[in-house]
Amino acid sequence: MSNETEPKVAADVVYEEENPVIYKKNDNIAFLTLNRTKYHNSQNSQMLYALDDAFFKATSDDAVKVIVLKANGKHFSAGHDIGTPGRDFHQGRDDRRSMNYNHDNKPGAEKAYVREQEVYLEFCRRWRSVPKPTIAQVQGGCIAGGLMLAWVCDLIIASDDSFFQDPVVQMGFPGVEYFAHPFELNIRQAKEFLLLGERWSADRVLSAGMVNKVVPRAELDKAVLDWAIKISKQPRLAMALTKQACNHIEDLQGKRSGMDMVFGYHHFAHANNTIVKGDYIAGFDGKKMAKSNKNKES
Repeated sequence: MSNETEPKVAADVVYEEENPVIYKKNDNIAFLTLNRTKYHNSQNSQMLYALDDAFFKATSDDAVKVIVLKANGKHFSAGHDIGTPGRDFHQGRDDRRSMNYNHDNKPGAEKAYVREQEVYLEFCRRWRSVPKPTIAQVQGGCIAGGLMLAWVCDLIIASDDSFFQDPVVQMGFPGVEYFAHPFELNIRQAKEFLLLGERWSADRVLSAGMVNKVVPRAELDKAVLDWAIKISKQPRLAMALTKQACNHIEDLQGKRSGMDMVFGYHHFAHANNTIVKGDYIAGFDGKKMAKSNKNKES
């Protein structure tokens, strides 16, 4: 059987960073820090499983009241890894978190579907459901898959030099796998954000309601810490119930079921790319995407 829809990857994966996520606790606040700075915190499986471990560790620690997701380096996250030496798409995992089979030996479109269901869609849903308040601390670029990491957090505080972008329509996709766009923006804004694929400034996403607060880059750490300390004084159960209530209302509005539907569209696009373009991501890699994205500024 043909494996035509498999991505083209190097036979040997080389991880440039032993610790792609750094875990640190300061009193009752846990800091989860993305740490693939050489590749602008692009997300491979190594990083995403490490991030899931970090979220679980913070959730399990009764002393932790608030979780902060942040990043080392110039950018929060450049999105999914589509071209570094550490791209490990094809590698199976014995430590899978969902009740699903391994993807590494599956043919055709099944490989991407099974893998992305776990590490993109289901991981994001797990992190959104963490019963403790989460704050995303965003600087620099928050692009494509980077949006997914920020959007699963309850609050987002961004630096004034940050920008937000989902440019994957040019790759043939209707948006990234965790399709929260119509909930982070109103529907016309979501269509503009996707169809033009342009960078939105921190001020623009603030006015659109995607982020809670924008501060100068030099004040970002303090602004996030101030909110985390204030929130940490609230009762634990009350915070968990507040999160569950808000998330449940979003799901009643169609967030979960809509996301399931669009995930199917996304993988139809993967298969179509392979048939039409000869590659499941339409021939794009990290360098080509970076060059294209720099030309898309609103």
